[in-house]
Amino acid sequence: MATATQNPTWAPHPQAALIVDSAVAKFTDLSPAAAKLRSRMFQETGTNLVDWIDRLSTDASASDVESAGYVLDSSRGVGVYRHPQAQLPLLVREYGKQMLAVRVESVVDFLQAHRIDRRCKIFGDTGAALRRACVECSADSELWIVERHGDQGWQPTEVSSDLQQLLAGHDENFRLRNREFATSAEGFRFAEGLLSEAISQLGRDRACDLFFAAERAYWQYRNDAGQMQKMRQDRLGLGWANHDHHTYRSSRNSFPTLIRTLELMGFTCRERFYAGREAGWGAQVMEQSASGVVVFADVDLAPEEVAGDFAHADLQDRPERGTVGLWCALHGEAFLQAGMHHLECQFDFQEATRQLGSLGVASMKPFTDLPYLRQAFTSGQRWPVEEHAIQNALRAGWIDIEQAKKFREQGAIGSHLEILQRQDGYRGFNQHGISDIISQTDPRKQTT
Repeated sequence: MATATQNPTWAPHPQAALIVDSAVAKFTDLSPAAAKLRSRMFQETGTNLVDWIDRLSTDASASDVESAGYVLDSSRGVGVYRHPQAQLPLLVREYGKQMLAVRVESVVDFLQAHRIDRRCKIFGDTGAALRRACVECSADSELWIVERHGDQGWQPTEVSSDLQQLLAGHDENFRLRNREFATSAEGFRFAEGLLSEAISQLGRDRACDLFFAAERAYWQYRNDAGQMQKMRQDRLGLGWANHDHHTYRSSRNSFPTLIRTLELMGFTCRERFYAGREAGWGAQVMEQSASGVVVFADVDLAPEEVAGDFAHADLQDRPERGTVGLWCALHGEAFLQAGMHHLECQFDFQEATRQLGSLGVASMKPFTDLPYLRQAFTSGQRWPVEEHAIQNALRAGWIDIEQAKKFREQGAIGSHLEILQRQDGYRGFNQHGISDIISQTDPRKQTT
């Protein structure tokens, strides 16, 4: 069992970001295709090229790269540097020419969207955990696209027809898994069975990647803002490769099981969140480094519970329900029938909110507006609430008659898309801002 560690202290890394920005500027000056893609990303999806970059070459010296916090990581390829404290692309020294690789969900989708035919060689078999293609190659530069499914290297491995069949089967199992059970415990046991089988046949990292692709699809099915933005990103063949984190809301009873299930997929505990005695909630941030998936696991907490490792504590049920607990009471567990509360992706904050607003997707007031971090939810997607859930909440005293009437007539807020912009490689989150927005999303505070 992976235990929670002391919270890391995240900070901006302007020196490292400057090296990245310089390399991107140099590359786009050399590559017309990259310059065009950067422009289209900004104008058509409200995103910035830098947030899609998997790796890029740099002319900076090894001493400059290392003094900026990067470390040599031979597991990622020859001459590859990774920044362990910043959310920045990998840097490659001594590549031989200028190189930039854009991460996408599907190489084939990108090639199709940009009308690049089969003569563009794809490195990596169909179904490989790593696939890549060079979409513009000159004497001075190479523009690559790369698709990853739990493989952080650069050299694809062969894929047998048996593995391709297993991948298709587990993909269907995850996308079509039963989420409705008499008890949450039964639902988790069923999901753990699917995951254990997938891990035994595909490996932990590939199973995790496949599972979260299905989770994003299920969330998107129930969120109009997500559907709109995904369509915009799919027009460029990008998919959700700009995802930042996935948020699950959990009841207290199910929280230890949720953590155990995530650990089964290779997640480890990162920072914990608790914004004060009045907040009434906490979150454990978890990360699966091979797949690049980060999870926020939210749960109602009492003030005395934050001091310990609440991710692995036995959280007994309490008579009252905070924001997170009431959401679960009305909609169900996020890991099961409800689906994720929100998906957060990286954008150009101002441009994304403007573009989505022009398409009828409104955003809530930003809950983080710092030089290195900006965050806001799109307006909440309301879901119908079943009568038995309303009656249970009424009997328990969690809602009043007027709130019950609103939930019957209008539903209750279920999910959001979250718009985020990071600067200078900042990896952290705004703890107090998150607490404020959690409070704002309490269904009992719906005004219309």
